[in-house]
Amino acid sequence: MANDIIIAPSVLASDFGELAAEIVAVDDAGADWIHLDVMDGHFVPNLTFGPPIIKAVRASSTKIFDAHLMVSNPDRLLEEYAEAGVDIITVHAEACPHLDRTVSRVHELGCRAGVALNPHTPPDCLAYVLDRIDLVLVMTVNPGFGGQSFISTMTDKIAIVKEMIGESNITIEVDGGITMETAGVVAAAGATALVAGSAIFRGDGTAAYAKNIDSIRQTAALHSSKGA
Repeated sequence: MANDIIIAPSVLASDFGELAAEIVAVDDAGADWIHLDVMDGHFVPNLTFGPPIIKAVRASSTKIFDAHLMVSNPDRLLEEYAEAGVDIITVHAEACPHLDRTVSRVHELGCRAGVALNPHTPPDCLAYVLDRIDLVLVMTVNPGFGGQSFISTMTDKIAIVKEMIGESNITIEVDGGITMETAGVVAAAGATALVAGSAIFRGDGTAAYAKNIDSIRQTAALHSSKGA
């Protein structure tokens, strides 16, 4: 994997009518993780899918299932997501009044724990959970819809998070507006996992997806602060 850059295609941009087949195609195309954008129509204005759908498609890939819970009350269904087969559960700091408790529960369920930050949320809210999380997800768009434009000021936040975690083995993931043009910017700031939806699920099937993944990966690797 070039400079350890992780590419996590978001199935939000896939054909939901062929979701299992789309996951197979993007897996064969070279995806490292499968990113699952879970929306509840409350924390964000859109509605996607939950544990039953994830469980139904889990057998489509052996890759890491990376669940991003854009929901108002993530604690209520953590066990169901773990049972559905996800490997990483990322919750929003804004939705968790007892963030330490939520992170601890995710680990108890045998999953890696991530914390997501909306564009307006300062990274200092992570200070007292950095010793127990595995991933920080910096939103580079406002959550709730695919295909949005990248918010360029979020590169500063990525750099701040990178400085906060120091040498800790915490993945910095970015989600929103990631394309071949923006991949290098976020990688240079410190991101090591890139979520991309519409930039990957373009074209017709595995060959097209592979080309899109490779373009994003190579651009990110070229600028990666980790590989520098």
